[in-house]
Amino acid sequence: MATVSYVSHAGEETTVEVAPGTSIMRGALNNSVSGIYAECGGETMCATCHVYVDPASADAFPPVGEDEDEMLEATACDRESTSRLSCGLVITEAHDRIVVRMPECQR
Repeated sequence: MATVSYVSHAGEETTVEVAPGTSIMRGALNNSVSGIYAECGGETMCATCHVYVDPASADAFPPVGEDEDEMLEATACDRESTSRLSCGLVITEAHDRIVVRMPECQR
């Protein structure tokens, strides 16, 4: 299990345990964390699961792929250097603590 902290745009932090094989998006939905809508259900087709990965956690995941890069261009809030779609960030046994910030808006 990895500890994932979801930080809202207002600074409120919700920390949950997320099992290996589970995406950060699914971890948020399974634990009723607000701020991630996931309208496409995790198919990298909508960008409503956009998060900013804390720089200390950014290298814990593979680089942005072509499909994700295209969808990140369509986010409702500004794209930053650590912007990712949380549906593609899958927890592994190697992860311990991950911190993500939610943008002000997703739609």
